[in-house]
Amino acid sequence: MDRLKVLREQMVARIFEKLGFTDVLLHRAMMKVQRHLFVDSALGDQAYLDNALPISNGQTISQPSIVAMMTHYLAPELNSKILEIGTGSGYQSAILAEYTNRLYTVERHPELSKIAQLRLHKMGYHNIVFKTGDGSLGWPAQGPFDRIIVTAGAPTTLEALQEQLAEGGRMVIPVGGREVQKLFLYEKHGGQCSETDLGDCRFVPLVGNGGWR
Repeated sequence: MDRLKVLREQMVARIFEKLGFTDVLLHRAMMKVQRHLFVDSALGDQAYLDNALPISNGQTISQPSIVAMMTHYLAPELNSKILEIGTGSGYQSAILAEYTNRLYTVERHPELSKIAQLRLHKMGYHNIVFKTGDGSLGWPAQGPFDRIIVTAGAPTTLEALQEQLAEGGRMVIPVGGREVQKLFLYEKHGGQCSETDLGDCRFVPLVGNGGWR
C-alpha cells in the first residue's frame, strides 16, 4: 500500500479517536483529500502529523484536527451553499468541496488564491468559486450562505458575516487576540445568532476592514 496513504489513514484514525467523532462524510473527505499535496514537497513527510505547517505569504495550513473539528461543527449538508474566508493552501476548501457543488472562497493574497485555484482544478475540483479580496466583508453579492467558515483569527464576531448567514445557518469562526483565539459556533434562528464556545485555538490574524489592520 502507498506509504502516504497509510500515514493518512493513521492520521485520520488518531484524530477521530481523539475528538470522538463518528462522522462518516467527514471521514470519507479526510481520507480522500491528500494533505501532502497542499504543502511544499520538502514538508511532505510532516503532512500527516497533527501540526500546522507554513505556506507562502506568512500563512499556515491548519493542523488537520482543527480542520476536522471546524468541519464537524459547521455540519455542512449535501449541497449546502458554503462561504469560506481564507482559502490559504486550499486544503480546507477541498474538504468542503466534498460536500457541496456551491463553495465560495475568499483569499486576501492574490498569489495564494491563484496557487490554490490551479492546485484544486488540477485535482478535479470545479465546484469552487474563487475571489481575491477582503474576507472580513464576506461576499454579499453571493449571499446568503447556509454555512460560513473563517480560517483566520478575527478580533470580533464580524457582523457582516452574520448578516450574510441564512436563516438556520451555521458559522464557525475563531475570535480573540492576534495570537490566541476561541473557536465559536454561531447558529442563526429568528434573525439572531446564538453562540457556542468550542474552545481555545490559534490562527493567523484575519486582516481586513472588519478584521485586524
